[in-house]
Amino acid sequence: MWMRPAVIAAIMLLLPVALIAQQDAVPCDRACLEGYVDKYMDAMLKHEASKDLFTETVRFTENGVELPFGNEGLWASMVGKGTYKFYIPDIETQQVAFIGTAREESRTPEKGNPVVIALRLKIVKRLITEVEQLVIRPESNLFDPDRERQPSAAENIEKMGETLGSPHPVYLEVIPEAERASREELIEAANYYFSGLQQNDGKGYYPFTDDCDRYENGGRATNVPLKPGEKMPDPRDLTSYSSAWGCKKQFESGLMHFVSRIRDRRFVAVDRERGVVFTFNFFDHGAGKTRYFKTPDGRDVVAGPTDPWTWQQAELFKIEKGKIRRIEAVLQRCPYGMNSGWSTYEQGMSDQIQSVR
Repeated sequence: MWMRPAVIAAIMLLLPVALIAQQDAVPCDRACLEGYVDKYMDAMLKHEASKDLFTETVRFTENGVELPFGNEGLWASMVGKGTYKFYIPDIETQQVAFIGTAREESRTPEKGNPVVIALRLKIVKRLITEVEQLVIRPESNLFDPDRERQPSAAENIEKMGETLGSPHPVYLEVIPEAERASREELIEAANYYFSGLQQNDGKGYYPFTDDCDRYENGGRATNVPLKPGEKMPDPRDLTSYSSAWGCKKQFESGLMHFVSRIRDRRFVAVDRERGVVFTFNFFDHGAGKTRYFKTPDGRDVVAGPTDPWTWQQAELFKIEKGKIRRIEAVLQRCPYGMNSGWSTYEQGMSDQIQSVR
């Protein structure tokens, strides 16, 4: 069939638009979602929020506070990227989570201060519509900035990254398709950690593997090797848990009862292919009466902080056959009762599962 040249020209002009629309309709795969993290980090380093990457109405929070996008928070101070990179792509919800390291401006510009960034991006039609990040900075002494300090969370995590070269190999293991748990099953297994810790009476359901390990801000919090000649601590002799114990023994000791509430449990990314679950949450230490409890062996114990305060956390779990094998958390202290900036007051104070889609 013959067509007029003008009609052909019009069709040719529309083809690129149609191809772009078709591409936008195709969901991102793993590599695509991970690529958005890299693009985001590059944009933040350049301090340039391109319209080709973000929607005009992109919503942004840093450490639970909503800020103008593109020029405040780490967007203003970032001067370099770190070595540690851990991606958690969620193909079902078109979100991607990330834990990594970066550097921001400091009194020594040639080096920069190391920081940890825990990130969630929401992708819609190949544009970023939501950005939620925690930036965990080194603790500093404002009165004596040159005073020697302990290694920061970012330094610990970056060192771990340099040692391993990437996230621990167990996180990268692909689960055979026939053995993969559903999204809901993975979230349920991870949530047992929170419910077991909040109700820590030593009698709960604690689905940990025998080799389960937990890391907090890059530091080992379980199975820490004993010093030569040192004996394994007995829970019956202590009033606080030991980092020499494994995940399950710490919970069975009942000595972690001072965590009075674990709330705003937002499960924001699930990687079914690798059995990894990523969550933002808050750990409250209520002080007062919450410091008084009875151990599983019947002893009355007083433990925990004497003033109310909260940990703001990003935490991820490796789940295998319904059991937790490894836990990594990055956290910082924040005002007691703080909200994530993405939840209502009721959601923020709830200890129920919140699956973010």
